[in-house]
Parts: sequence; C-alpha cells; structure tokens
Amino acid sequence: MSHTPFHLAWFISKGYGPKAWRHPWGGPNPQQWVLPDLFVDLSRALERAAFDYVMIEDSSNIPYTYGDSHDIYLRHAVDSPKLDPAVLATALIGATQRLGVVTTLSTSEYHPFQLARLTNTLDHISRGRAGWNLVTGSNDGGAQNFGLERQYPHDQRYDMADEYVDLVIKLWESWEADAMPIDREAERFADPAKVHPVHFEGEYFRSRGPLAAPRSPQGRPVICQAGGSPRGRVFAAQWAETIITSARSVAGMKAFRNDIRQRALAAGRNPDHIKCLFLINPIVDQTRAGAEARREAQQADAAAHLEVHLASLARTSGIDFSKFDPDEPLPELRSNGHQTLVAQYTGRTLREIALTGKGLADVDLVGTPAEVAGKLADIIDEVGGDGFLFMEPELTRRYIAEITDGLVPELQKLGAVRRVYDHQQFRDNLLAF
Repeated sequence: MSHTPFHLAWFISKGYGPKAWRHPWGGPNPQQWVLPDLFVDLSRALERAAFDYVMIEDSSNIPYTYGDSHDIYLRHAVDSPKLDPAVLATALIGATQRLGVVTTLSTSEYHPFQLARLTNTLDHISRGRAGWNLVTGSNDGGAQNFGLERQYPHDQRYDMADEYVDLVIKLWESWEADAMPIDREAERFADPAKVHPVHFEGEYFRSRGPLAAPRSPQGRPVICQAGGSPRGRVFAAQWAETIITSARSVAGMKAFRNDIRQRALAAGRNPDHIKCLFLINPIVDQTRAGAEARREAQQADAAAHLEVHLASLARTSGIDFSKFDPDEPLPELRSNGHQTLVAQYTGRTLREIALTGKGLADVDLVGTPAEVAGKLADIIDEVGGDGFLFMEPELTRRYIAEITDGLVPELQKLGAVRRVYDHQQFRDNLLAF
C-alpha cells in the first residue's frame, strides 16, 4: 500500500534551555545545559533522518503568571531560563548541511530592520537553510522587559504583524538578485542601480532601507508561523510557508488543514505552498509493553509534579491556573496569549490536560516503531498532508535516537517520508512534495 508522502520537523520545546535535568537519561552534566552540544547532536540526527527542519522555540522572560510569582518557574526550570535562539541557530547551521534551521523571533521585540538583517545573515551563512518562526509575543512579562505595560490585544498584534512582515520582505528584496557582480576586472563590487531604498511609511513601522546586505540565497528565509485562532489563520494563510499547529483528533487536523488551504486560495496563494505540521510526542520502544510502561512512568511523574505542568500552561495562556481546582472541568476561557491552545481546554480538567500533553484523543501513538509508523502514515492519508513536528520538553539523546534511528526507518519502509534530500536549500525541500 502506498502512502501520502509527508514532512518531518522537530520543535525544540522550551527553547535554548535546560532539558531533562532531573530525569533519567538526562546526561551526566546537567549544569552544562548552556552549551549547544545536545542540540547539535539533535540536529545531526535529524539530518541523517532527512528531516525538513528544526525549530527553536523562544520566550524572553522569566515567567511569573502562576501564583503571581517566578518561584516555581525557577525552582523547577519551567520554560526558563533560555538563552538566545539566534546564537544557537548558528551552531546548528555549522553542524549540518541540508537541515532547515528555524529561529523564533518576535515582532514585539525586534525592529523590522534588525530582524530582516539577522534572518538574512542566517540565510547567507547556511547557504539557504534559514527560517523565521514569526511570533507576535503572548506573555505580558515579555512585553514588560521591552518597556511596555502589557502585550497589545491579540488581533491588533496580528494587524501590526501584517505591516511588519510586509516591511521585512521589502527589506529582504531591496537588493535585486544579481545586484552584486563582484567584478574585479571592472572594479565593480555592486551595481548601485539594483539596490533600492524602500521608504516604508506604515501605521506602526517605518524604515528607509535598503537592507545593509545583499539578497540571501533563498531570497526570503522560510516563514514559519503558529496561527490557530481565526485572526491567526487569516495571517498564516497570507504569509506562512509552514505552520506549527496542534489538534485533539484526526478530524481536527483535517479540518484545520482544509481551512488553511481555503484561506490561502482566497488570499491568492497556492495552498500547496503552505505545509501544516502537527505537534506530536509519540513513545516508542522495542515492545508495546515497554512503550506503555514508559508512558505510565511519564504520567506518574506528571501527577507528582502537577504544579510544574500547570505553571507551564499558565505561561502560554496568560491565565493563572493556581486559582482553579485541577479536577473541575474548565469553563470557556479567554486568553490574550495562545488562543488555540486555550480553546482546547474547555470542558477538560487541568489534571487531564497535564497528564495527556499533546496526545491525540482518537489515536494512541504509543507502541513499537513499526506500530506507531503505521498509525502516523494512516493519519496523513486521512488528513491529506502535510506532516508532523516532534516535540519532547524533557529532551534526551535516548529519545532523539528512538525517533530518528527507530521510528523514521519504519516510516521510510512505508514510503511515507524521504530517505535523502533532493535539494540543498530549505524551501526547495519543503516544496518537493
């Protein structure tokens, strides 16, 4: 049986921060989390398995949402601390040759010119493998670190981001593709007639341009985005080339992808040029019993550290879950943060949410590599595309190997994922199927 081919990527949950520091298989020197070694090992493994990209999550504050205190966040390293993802990206680029490297950079924290310059540089040094995870900011603590009282309202952030991306693209493209001949004989480095100021005057941003560097190998670094709210979906359909999303069921995945594709058509885009990747964290072992025992151990740990998980949910949502009974079904909640995630909480208890993580309600992704591979291939056949984004907050080298050296070969046997890269550059591999 032939399967719909699909893409694979990896979401570095909790960003450039400590991983599995108190867990088995977390490594002998957890105090060395500040070094890029674990993430370099991850990226090399992903490239051997022909993943499309690795994405570095980020946020720029020590949270205090849960219980109006940063105590639990620091005591248990909950989504913090984090080092700068753009610096880590350079290490991952240097360690790989084909893997796309996507850096989370917030429109609330960078001026458009600064961000255009940084991402253009990353695309140059990677020879066309850079991506930008476009986020607008969600936590008020991050806004306060940059001199604001709170984040702008959710939909206004997207209005601002529309203008922001328009400017960034104009800056990326302010040098024509052939503007830099570097002709020694004629003593002409660049053609002035092919370098253009942008003279951008918007409601929120302005910049003269041109960018202080030539057009990068891809022209535009690949834009990654996580728009799931109604306004976020409009934004994603307009600008994104790959979308990070989550769903509780296969039907939910299919509905989301179909909606994005319809919106892309309405925006005049080719829907095949947007790849929706769904977050998953499967558990695989040599036997189903072994995998199920691993899940039970994870759930026992989550139950013993419930507040740690609730604090993480509080950070992403902006809602102080210390004020809720963990065993009472949640009402419909309003969030100025990650609205898509919060919408999935209604009617569920906090304890259930903490114990199930990113698990699907209708497909159990726990078992042997062959079993899980078959389920993933069947899901994409039903959804129609486009792939999966693996995540494991307590990342270990063991888990990396189980996915890249255990699960992926089984997917390759099914013909569901690539064995080798067809192209050098990120966007070309993303659009190969």
